Amino acid sequence: MAKYTPEIAALAREVRARMLAKYPAALELVYDNYNALAIGYGPTEKTPEAIFSIALFPRWVSLFFLQAKGLPDPDRILKGSGSVVKHVVLTTADTLEHPALRVLMNEAVSRARVSFPATGEHRLIIKSVSAKQRPRRPAVKAKAPVPSGARKARVSGQG
Repeated sequence: MAKYTPEIAALAREVRARMLAKYPAALELVYDNYNALAIGYGPTEKTPEAIFSIALFPRWVSLFFLQAKGLPDPDRILKGSGSVVKHVVLTTADTLEHPALRVLMNEAVSRARVSFPATGEHRLIIKSVSAKQRPRRPAVKAKAPVPSGARKARVSGQG
């Protein structure tokens, strides 16, 4: 998370803490991929059994529903064009407490292929780290250069 801006890293840490509080027996499966740092939450080490993941991008953090096919979303808060995986952008960690999102998360857990264990020990498992990655911080936009003639006119106009 240190590769991200302090704001994104802080948001991700808070979201991660809340996910662990909600699902204390979930295994965290970490994928430091080309596009994002993703942390999956599943009942086992098998990636297809993960129910959620959080993904860090340079400008936001998203909560992904990894088994969203057929998941009812009457408030239409899930985004994405995929038929299986959908997501919600988390503007703050408090977004996890939004009633419509809580309903979706509870429904996702109840419909999961494999349920989270009732008890168990938390483990963080590094599944992969890509050698090649996109920048983890937003690109800094360079200021447009001032044309040389305009610069001279301003300087000479001050005297």
